Amino acid sequence: MASNTTNSWKTTVIISTSPKCDEPSQMLLAQQHRIRRSDSILPSSFVFPMSGTAFLLVTAEEFPARLENADVFERVEKFKQVHRNSFLLLQAPVYGKREWDIVSSVQNRFLGGNLRVLPVHNTSDVVKGMLVIAEATSKPCVENLRDQMVLACAHIIDHSPVWQMLKEMQLR
Repeated sequence: MASNTTNSWKTTVIISTSPKCDEPSQMLLAQQHRIRRSDSILPSSFVFPMSGTAFLLVTAEEFPARLENADVFERVEKFKQVHRNSFLLLQAPVYGKREWDIVSSVQNRFLGGNLRVLPVHNTSDVVKGMLVIAEATSKPCVENLRDQMVLACAHIIDHSPVWQMLKEMQLR
């Protein structure tokens, strides 16, 4: 379902000039999204201004063996402070014990914050994950979802036997 709407949905993406962003950038261009390169955003990051989401691409190899004092955590912290609705894309070809330990460590370190971790395997997963989240949180989609929820609530109230019984009780 999301892939059908993603093909027609187009947006602007601000992408860092980091070489790690080149392949996802090419995939986004191929899908006819507008790309803006910027040196002013954190390296390996993608910002979707229309949805207010930002993504930081990090590979499992960037994390040292000892996860406690990793420099990458400082980068993630800075990213999380700058972006209100932030996602960490942790890219690894295969998720073994070490990769899941990294996910757990990141989640524990940033628990209760505005950072969510999204495990991805390859560039296709990176782009697909970003687009699904960005589209779902974009203004037109959120407003459409809100309208559908209002209609669903009205339908439930109109057709619910419990609500009918409560209406009858109030009339007496």
